[in-house]
Amino acid sequence: MAEPPVVGFLTDATLCIGCKACEVACKQWNQLPGDSAPGVAELTGFSYDNTVDLGATTWRHVAFVERPTPHGIAWLMLSDVCKHCVHAGCLDACPTGAIIRTEFGTVVIQDNVCNGCGYCIPACPFGVPQLEHADGGSHKCTLCYDRLLGGLAPACATACPTGSIRFGEVDELRAAGHERVATLKEQGVAEASFYGGDELGGTGGIAGLNAMFVLNGPPDGFNLPARPRLPRLNIFPASVTTVLAAAGFSIAAAISFRDRG
Repeated sequence: MAEPPVVGFLTDATLCIGCKACEVACKQWNQLPGDSAPGVAELTGFSYDNTVDLGATTWRHVAFVERPTPHGIAWLMLSDVCKHCVHAGCLDACPTGAIIRTEFGTVVIQDNVCNGCGYCIPACPFGVPQLEHADGGSHKCTLCYDRLLGGLAPACATACPTGSIRFGEVDELRAAGHERVATLKEQGVAEASFYGGDELGGTGGIAGLNAMFVLNGPPDGFNLPARPRLPRLNIFPASVTTVLAAAGFSIAAAISFRDRG
């Protein structure tokens, strides 16, 4: 039996209208709690946004970005999500095997295996996995793994009314993303860029993203690092440290013997 294709998202900021239908659909399908008291719609004070960022109970987050222009304020909007990295730092760091790569190429945390150690949190260069105090476990987007098993698209992509969130095979989405950027640049959108490849987003050992983005502003404006890097690459391997220490000891010993002579 053939393996299913690797699937993911392409989210286009130029088509997002900030309706948050994706957030609502995600919470409803995954039975995630709201971000305020029942029946109360509270704003945070950070623009027109009641979620602020991705979290243990917010797996899709629509960012509202205000940018001053010569003609007033421009609004940039983008629905953020777990990147389901080709080389996932969270998966590498998990000591229990709770984080797995599924047959669809997605990265999933198994709730019944996670022990809440939190190692995945600093291992993710995007800050996606977070601990939930209610159950002590780490949680994030599963790319609706249960829906994929049933042949359905993820809830957020199904609910998006503008086509800003596209679901499909990663290779096809990547090609569509680059084509969309080229079209936007021809239309005069100078800041249009594809986020998820070698130039932006998929850098520093990550080897690409399976949840990609078409941006119409700088990545950091959407809380996306331009050139993220796997944190473990900032640490010298123990073998290198041992060799350097041994070399230093040898040099010190040689100098000591020379001075005595």
